[in-house]
Amino acid sequence: MEFAPERYDKMIYRRAGNSGLMLPAISLGAYETFGTYISEEESRKCFYKAFDLGITHFDLANNYGNPPGNAETVVGKIIKDMPRDELIISTKAGWRMWPGPYGEWLSKKYLVASLDQSLKRLGLDYVDVYYAHRPDPDTPLEETMEALDLIVKQGKALYVGVSSFFGAHFERAYEVTRMKGLAPITLHQPAYNMLYRDIEWDLLDHTESRGTGVIVFAPLAQGLLTGKYLHGVSEDSRAHKVWGKATNSNLTSEETRAKLLALNEIAKARGQSLTQLAIAWLLRKPQITSVLIGASRVSQIEENVGALDNISFTEDELKDIDRITLSK
Repeated sequence: MEFAPERYDKMIYRRAGNSGLMLPAISLGAYETFGTYISEEESRKCFYKAFDLGITHFDLANNYGNPPGNAETVVGKIIKDMPRDELIISTKAGWRMWPGPYGEWLSKKYLVASLDQSLKRLGLDYVDVYYAHRPDPDTPLEETMEALDLIVKQGKALYVGVSSFFGAHFERAYEVTRMKGLAPITLHQPAYNMLYRDIEWDLLDHTESRGTGVIVFAPLAQGLLTGKYLHGVSEDSRAHKVWGKATNSNLTSEETRAKLLALNEIAKARGQSLTQLAIAWLLRKPQITSVLIGASRVSQIEENVGALDNISFTEDELKDIDRITLSK
């Protein structure tokens, strides 16, 4: 398979904190798409187009897909025909994958066993980044971070990260790695978008001071910031196919629609779609290493990458966005 020779020309690459790892400003994730309701053929088209556009980072988790794990299986078939040394493949563990006391959370038993299963599904000897997928209220952080360090020493992962840790919890995890001389936390993966801004006051100061990169998920607020819900929920949308009626009613509330319509006006004035505005706004912050998108069609990837054509904002634009998104 031949890929576009100019694939690195336009993509922006950012360093993950103080590490040597560079990630594309936009990364492609497999949550609720690949290995679920998207065909393997369409998934392959999406991956190939993403790579042609300079997206080198592909993000998974052990429980993605239907059944859980199927996303890794599908992606494994695709990436075997791609240049492995040009790819950053990440996966995670923390949510329930098999019955019994060792099938979820962040014990050493679960993290090591789960990665072994993920590597088999992916057909890889190692992943580039391995995450603790969520905080564990019972397992000591020392055990979790020592397990991640063991995995690096075993050569099964090059870098480690955490996901969805609040600021104080991240700070404790960082201190464990520092005091014990363990593999550093290279990346943190939190939720962040125009409508959910908690990490601005709870996390980013911590990650920046500790030299940890940040790759954000849910940048389009589960599709809200794509503009496709401005006039209701269509039958071909993920909300209709996957989430159900309860979520659909939240998507179409008058308060939410008013915010989306106002943001859409800003986007149009900038010559962008609402999707592109949302992604560009996230990348306005230098602390954000990468924005993790999902896609079910090639055209969505192309539109998302188009956001990189304009990631600068005026003071007035930022004030208007704050007024809209922070209003009750």
